[in-house]
Amino acid sequence: MAHPENTFRHKLYVIIFRTDTPAGRIFDITLIITILASLMVLILGSMVGFADTYRFELGMLELTFTVIFTIEYLLRLYCSPKPWAYAKSFYGVVDLIAILPFYLALIIADAHFLGVVRLLRVMRIFRILKLVKFIQDSNVILRSLLNSRRKVFIFFSMVAILVTIFGSLLYVIEGPEHGFTSIPTSIYWAIVTITTVGYGDISPATPLGRAIASLTMLLGYSILAVPTGIITAEMNQELKVQKREYKEHRSLVMCPNCMKNDHEPDAFHCKHCGSELPSHAERVVKVTNESDYS
Repeated sequence: MAHPENTFRHKLYVIIFRTDTPAGRIFDITLIITILASLMVLILGSMVGFADTYRFELGMLELTFTVIFTIEYLLRLYCSPKPWAYAKSFYGVVDLIAILPFYLALIIADAHFLGVVRLLRVMRIFRILKLVKFIQDSNVILRSLLNSRRKVFIFFSMVAILVTIFGSLLYVIEGPEHGFTSIPTSIYWAIVTITTVGYGDISPATPLGRAIASLTMLLGYSILAVPTGIITAEMNQELKVQKREYKEHRSLVMCPNCMKNDHEPDAFHCKHCGSELPSHAERVVKVTNESDYS
């Protein structure tokens, strides 16, 4: 349920969740700078010499950033019309992950759990996911990946079958004396080869093994472009749909005063006369009514 417009919670909601106001834009820019600064502190803290010299300063900065993100998370829960729905959403989970490792690291302070503490500290890198909400085009990419998931899954299944076959062949042909000590190790070689990475830690020595390796390399060049083509095709389709919907929304937003349309979908005032435009709910009703007669 939406908050009344004259309440503090609604004003806070407009600042935090909406970007079409000066205060909302300032809040978003400040949050982006804070996220990038916290990531820089995390990166500098991983450098042994720098971390030892500025341990106290880095610790205080990390504490400050954690307090800021904690307050932001609590404010989002406070002013959200549906706090539990926000907490379970993708962005809600990301916001929680941004602060949770710090508090868990304080609780798990035993030397026996040093590896866990290190993992929790590195998990702070997931704060970068908080930037996703500020990248509008990321929704196009996410929808494209979602729409192409079946084709990509089939493609990777075929690749998994191929690397298993080539890896097993090299295991039989080369054997442990040339580094192919097991089928999983040979599959690792096939993956490295078919992706054209080529670490060189394992390589065939027999003529037949090198012939199969050459075939694997050529096959790798031919299949690398497949998932790119699949996702690119879906992105082009998604961009066409988005462009068509954008034009339709612009034509539907009509000013009740000057009766002119061609407004931005998120506009609140007419760009011709300055009058207030219909609310989003009224636009939805209009679209529904027009679709009933189509």
